[in-house]
This record gives sequence, structure tokens and C-alpha cells, in this order.
Amino acid sequence: MNTALLSALHEIEADKGISFDVVKGVLEESLLAAYEGREGAEEGAEVVLDRETGDLRVMKDGEDITPHDFTRIAAQTMRTTFYQRLNEINNDQLLAEYGDRIGDVVTGIVQQAHRRMTLVDLGRVEALLPASEQVPNERYENGQRLKVYLLEIREPGRGPSLTVSRRHEGLLRGLFELEVPEIYDKLVEIRAVAREAGLRSKVAVWSNEQGIDPVGACVGPRGSRVRAVVSELRNEKIDIIQWHPDPAQFIAKALSPARVREVYLDEDEKQAEVIVPDDQLSLAIGREGQNARLAVKLTDWKIDIKPESQAGDFEDEEEDWEPEADSAMHRCRAVLSNGRRCANTALPGSLFCGIPSHQAQAAEFEGLVEGS
Repeated sequence: MNTALLSALHEIEADKGISFDVVKGVLEESLLAAYEGREGAEEGAEVVLDRETGDLRVMKDGEDITPHDFTRIAAQTMRTTFYQRLNEINNDQLLAEYGDRIGDVVTGIVQQAHRRMTLVDLGRVEALLPASEQVPNERYENGQRLKVYLLEIREPGRGPSLTVSRRHEGLLRGLFELEVPEIYDKLVEIRAVAREAGLRSKVAVWSNEQGIDPVGACVGPRGSRVRAVVSELRNEKIDIIQWHPDPAQFIAKALSPARVREVYLDEDEKQAEVIVPDDQLSLAIGREGQNARLAVKLTDWKIDIKPESQAGDFEDEEEDWEPEADSAMHRCRAVLSNGRRCANTALPGSLFCGIPSHQAQAAEFEGLVEGS
């Protein structure tokens, strides 16, 4: 009875997650190939492993034709062909399991932490967290639980290699999906993310369900949800803002916490000139330009920020402006502090653009019309 062989095969089953029948079949195929390659091998033979005793036999037409040195052949085959074939099967399984999960956020345990690379155990496979995907101010310790973003899977010569990331913006998206049920249920949507990993991020959210506050849903009761995300990202600062279809309003919100006075859009160049109160300039730009830089990434608009005291005059159009009954696009009717007309396009169904101060003028205008 060869109990040692049976134990080894069951151990492979447990470690690699390959069923015993598959392991047994691979062993039988490998040994048959080895037998057929020797001188004097008979055609039509098969190798059979007894599941109860662990004995290996070469059979033909129901008769035992096992060579006297077959034990030596089996040992040599297991050291080469058998384990190589098992690794190929294991790699195929990992490709099938993780290939469809690229872009997911998973939890792993740090196995080996180095400056140039860190190995993370994901359960059935180890993943590589290279230096290029690590956050500069983070330190990883052996045994530490860590959430990572599945970045890519490759097939190098010695099997597939899974690469994970801690700095990809997908990690931030995934963490919010884990913490915010409304995002998981697609009632709230993350429309844009801008991230400087380890320092600060901006997340623009939008509600697909009337009555749900997307920002409040992401913040959570007493800030519990966003606090959980911040904790996982080692106290990375996160600004959550409400996405808006009107670029002027979205740009103004993206520069928060700074207050914005006016936003002028050049649709053709996709460039915005933003006017802020003088005391808000440094806040709008941010330390080393970080706030403005993140706003550019978030909105995908070029943004030029100017203080109110230095804002240049804008070219005024002298024509009388009246909305056309068959046109849905009009120039905003708001008058700026410098006496010029706003250059933005009015919102559909309105005479004014989406800037909050201009919407306030819209309310005053409607009151005057109703009172006349």
C-alpha cells in the first residue's frame, strides 16, 4: 500500500484547489507518457492508480504488465512532467478566476514587504505590489491586512503574475462601493475621480434616484462611511462634491472649499476662466497648486484662476439680446460686477446660466416679471 503517494496527492488537492480526480488523471497521463517512451513498451497500455491503496500499475487488456523498475520511473516523472503539468492547470484556473476580476478591490495579507516590491497573499495566489503602485508615505508590514486594486494579470514563463495597486483611482472607487450601499445598488454613481495618492482626492457623485443626496450618502451617518475609506487610505484627504451636468457649476464645485464668483467657459477650447474673491485665491489654488490640479483632473477642463481684483474685462457684445422662440441655447442674461454680460450659455428653459449667483439674479428677474 502506497499511502505516502495518496497523502501527497490529497495535499496537492488542498493546496492548489485542484480536484483529486484531476490530480490523479494528470499523474496517470504523465506516467503513461514516461512508460511509452521506454524501450519495449507495449501499445495500447494504460497506467492506473488504485484510489484505495495508492498502488500504480501498467495495464493492458485487464492484465498487469508493470515493469519491475516502474517505481523509479514514477518518482522521476513526478519530479518533472507531473508537477509541471499541475502548475499549468493551476495557472489556467487562476487565469479563469482572476481574469474576470481585474478592476476589483480585494483584501490580502502582506507576505513580504520590501522597498522595491511587496508580496500580498490573496488566498490562492500571491500578487505583486510593485514600488510604482505603492503610495509613497505608506509602510507595509508582514501579516498586515490590506485592500488592493487588481490591476493586471500576465502570463510570464513561470506562470501567471497578478499585479495589484494601492495608488490607482480604482481603489478609491472600490472602497466607496464597499462602504456605500447606494453606490453598490447604483442609486448613487461616482461620475469622476481625481487622486493624488496618499495626499488628497476629489470624488464627484451623482444621484440616479430622486430624493437621495449623493454627497450625504457617501459621507454617511456622522461621517462614518467616508471615515472608513479615509482610514483604509491612511488618512488621505477626500473631498466629496456633487457632479453637475452644467460645466460652469461643476467647475465651481470642483474648486471647493474655495468660493467661486464667476466661471467663463470657452467651449471650443474646453477652457474655463474662474474668478474668485481675493481672499479665496490661495484656497482655490491650494498648496503647491494641488486643489486646482485636482479640479482640472476631475472636470477634464483647463482652468485659469484669477482674483477678482485682477480680472480683466471681458469682451462685451453690444447687440440686444432676446431669446428666440425656436432656440434652446441663449447667452446668460446675468450682469457681472464689472458691468459686463456673462458669457456663459443659459440653462435650458432659463435666461441665466447655472452659476448660483446668476440663478439668484434669475429669481429676482422672475419676481420682477411677475410683479409687473
